[in-house]
Amino acid sequence: MPTVEVADLKDGDFLLDVREDEEWQAGHAAAALHIPMSEFVARFGELTEAAPQDGRIHVICRSGGRSAQVAMYLGQQGIDAVNVAGGMQVWEATGRPVVTDAGAPGEVV
Repeated sequence: MPTVEVADLKDGDFLLDVREDEEWQAGHAAAALHIPMSEFVARFGELTEAAPQDGRIHVICRSGGRSAQVAMYLGQQGIDAVNVAGGMQVWEATGRPVVTDAGAPGEVV
């Protein structure tokens, strides 16, 4: 499974958050696209519309388990996708911003 460390992510990298709605609402990366894993197959078209055609998709969840499954699925579809190691827990621990939909400081739950 291709994996990337949070520290290696750059501004502008496409980030797909596959956590559930209540996790997202508590806090997320500001520029991430949110498609919960439980709805992923049904909402796959949203990803293909939003993702860069020639870029990598960085898939993130709380700790890396769900995102690894989605990244593997995307790879099977021929899409360049990698799992973000440690997920939002590491994102928050390394000082990366976590926000709510209103732009206020958020938290990872």
